Amino acid sequence: MDAKRRKLAWVARQNFQGWACTECAWVFSVSGPPVGKSLEEMKRNYEQQRDKEFTSHICTQQPRAE
Repeated sequence: MDAKRRKLAWVARQNFQGWACTECAWVFSVSGPPVGKSLEEMKRNYEQQRDKEFTSHICTQQPRAE
């Protein structure tokens, strides 16, 4: 899978609402409550965690159901 083709997208389905990969079945799952001393810091930490996990996932390990 060409990692350059995949994008991080907001998805709203019947059983899921959140961030997902456009090329595979990967979805972002928050690992716990927000961490930070301010709302801005919590937001920044959330986005950093999401972006790091998205960048490091491997699409071929999470194929979509056919």
